[in-house]
Amino acid sequence: MNTKGNPFIVIGGGIGGLATALGIAETNQYVKVLEQAPEFGEIGAGIQLAANATNVLQRLGVMDKISEIAVFPKRLVLMDAFTGKELSALDLGDVYKERYGAPYIVLHRSDLHKVLAEECASNPYIELVTNQSIVETVENEGQVTVTSANGDQHSGTAVVGADGLWSKARKLFAEDQPVCSKYVAYRGAIPMEEVTSHEDLDDVYMWIGPNLHLVQYPVRRGELYNQVVVFKSSQYTEEIEKTDQWGTPEEMDHVFAGTCDLVQNAISFIQRQRRWPMYDRVPINNWTKGRITLTGDAAHPMLQYLAQGACQALEDAAYLSDMIQKHGENVEQAFLEYQEERMPRTANVQTSARMWGEIIHNTTDAGILLRNTILSNRTEKDFKFIDPFHGYNKSLVKA
Repeated sequence: MNTKGNPFIVIGGGIGGLATALGIAETNQYVKVLEQAPEFGEIGAGIQLAANATNVLQRLGVMDKISEIAVFPKRLVLMDAFTGKELSALDLGDVYKERYGAPYIVLHRSDLHKVLAEECASNPYIELVTNQSIVETVENEGQVTVTSANGDQHSGTAVVGADGLWSKARKLFAEDQPVCSKYVAYRGAIPMEEVTSHEDLDDVYMWIGPNLHLVQYPVRRGELYNQVVVFKSSQYTEEIEKTDQWGTPEEMDHVFAGTCDLVQNAISFIQRQRRWPMYDRVPINNWTKGRITLTGDAAHPMLQYLAQGACQALEDAAYLSDMIQKHGENVEQAFLEYQEERMPRTANVQTSARMWGEIIHNTTDAGILLRNTILSNRTEKDFKFIDPFHGYNKSLVKA
């Protein structure tokens, strides 16, 4: 067993990094979480968590606290952004929970992060350290040492890189770069009393159309209404990728021109000060070497179309914990078996997210007709499309 002076080191204090720390602490191993920011926090707006994620949150002992601030939607509804008609829906109630063993929830990202951070801070096996921008990671004779830009050094028994899409730890395994999808997102949450657009405000709505979509759902006990506007930019070029000259608010208005009144109303509320370009990466064939491994977006960043990014990071945390428990001091074997299980799983979700993006953003009349016909012929209790994602229970709940 490791000691407090020889901990597992987790690089990155986001949702995935904190969940990883809690998972490792389950095995009575010490963990040090290194966060580059001055304090632990999360930006952004809402987040959707399917049963494959909430199963892990139940296992980590934080679901009761999360339930106090989350919303439990009744349905996930696909709408036509132009006609305003319902295309298909999924029942997220008792049938869903019985099928997958945990509920579907929506909440504010910062609320989820706060619960995880507080749970880590109160755990005697976990130490949280801020202002740690890691510039070097070196393994030598059964020890791994990481060095921060400010000169701090941390040594431990192993390192887990959980430092997100722009991961520095990933550079130990691949020289690849994030892939821009040419889509951008505008996000924001408004007070619920300002929303009068439609009746079932507890549902998750996704309005879809050619090269665009809008997602809406309540967060923070139903006090706020989260909205995400996404569209493909015709102004994108590789030359201006790193600038704010593409995917502008003016282009958003142009792309969404002609959508139905409910979508237009939603667009009028969206915050326009900041845009989020949407990236993923191509799956790689290795993310483990010796006592170093990756997790979450550092290992398998994906597009948001399946709402599985955080879910996959939570799955990682649970399975990595099990492998550390199984193999004890043989960290190298634990990391290899973790990778063997998680790599094909996450690669499939990454590529599936790209495919579903193409489906919901279809631009051809034939493609739209085929998609809508398939959707209209399913019932709200037909789970075959989501079973491969939400139904992953391997190792998530301990016997």
